[in-house]
Amino acid sequence: MMLPNAKVLIEKIQSLPPERVAEVDDFVEFLRTREQDRQFTRAAAQASVPAFAAAWDNPEDEAYDAL
Repeated sequence: MMLPNAKVLIEKIQSLPPERVAEVDDFVEFLRTREQDRQFTRAAAQASVPAFAAAWDNPEDEAYDAL
């Protein structure tokens, strides 16, 4: 499947009636928000790795490392 370039996509959007353009705008905002949320979640997970390293890496829990 070939992805449309921005110009073709804009032309398609411009050919829609105004109420459909509003729907496209709402959907694009939804996608942007979802992507921002995912980026935040990934960053938070990465930031927590050093904080939890001491709790995760200890002799008492070595048996769980193989799971």
